Amino acid sequence: MISVRGLTKRYGENLAVDGLTFTVAPGRVTGFLGPNGAGKSTTLRMLLGLDTPTSGDARIGGTAYRRLAAPAREVGALLDPAAVDPGRTGANHLLWLARAGGIGRARVDDVLGLVGLEEVGGRRIRHYSLGMRQRLGIAAALLGDPGVLLLDEPLNGLDPEGIVWTRRLLKGFAEEGRTVLLSSHLMNEMEATADHVLVIGGGRLVADVGLAELVATGAGTRVEAVSPRADELAALLRREGATVDGGRGGRIAVTGADAARVGDLAARHGIPVHELVPVRARLEDAFMALTRGRGRHEGRTGEPGAADANTRKPQGRGMVR
Repeated sequence: MISVRGLTKRYGENLAVDGLTFTVAPGRVTGFLGPNGAGKSTTLRMLLGLDTPTSGDARIGGTAYRRLAAPAREVGALLDPAAVDPGRTGANHLLWLARAGGIGRARVDDVLGLVGLEEVGGRRIRHYSLGMRQRLGIAAALLGDPGVLLLDEPLNGLDPEGIVWTRRLLKGFAEEGRTVLLSSHLMNEMEATADHVLVIGGGRLVADVGLAELVATGAGTRVEAVSPRADELAALLRREGATVDGGRGGRIAVTGADAARVGDLAARHGIPVHELVPVRARLEDAFMALTRGRGRHEGRTGEPGAADANTRKPQGRGMVR
């Protein structure tokens, strides 16, 4: 389990992370979402002891990462697949990490096979594609067969087969009762992979909620209808409190009324409807609604730009705000 309490990080006058409090439970894949500069990478770095919090606390299994007796066996992490010596072979890179973590050589061959790099383990990393480097980074995270995985953008550069493989890996990892915290900008893949999501903006917690609940709450209900009397139907729907957009070509988009309500209203007034299609809510829609105006630019070192002093503080956990 991962626990964060009041975690704050300042770089001079700039506030990168502002009082974050959350728990990442085992047995599920938890997505970590936020616009660029929201503080995701800085939070992960503090979890791994790479940055020191200004205040607050971050623990893995009840212990700060720096105090773990065998960190490679307890936590697997991927923050930057490019942070490797390009002159080494993939196998030697993993062997170096294994020796540092007290892990046997046989495990190197195991994880190379697991991530599909067994045939290129002897090739120098400078000749690896981005997708191959991502797989190597995932192999490094799996070396110690840890109970916790922290992965920052692990899907970048992967081909469709690699993305599906990674999704299955993470789901299987969680099903074994382990803890997974996954950061990604690929909303469609996050929607297919995560069970629970943490959303941050401007360094503050915006949502800590099940993915399905976030999508349903944040994106709302939308229906598209086509009718030769679309303007008349739109006027009726607006009187009922719905929001209606469009009208060109007889097509309207309705928010705030489901398909049954739209169809029933049209039938009561004798309005023909040629199409009536519920539009499935998407994680991307909910994410954009929650984080609009909360982004900040963040440099490669994790040092953010100017903080948004007007960002509203959260008012409790487990809620979408």
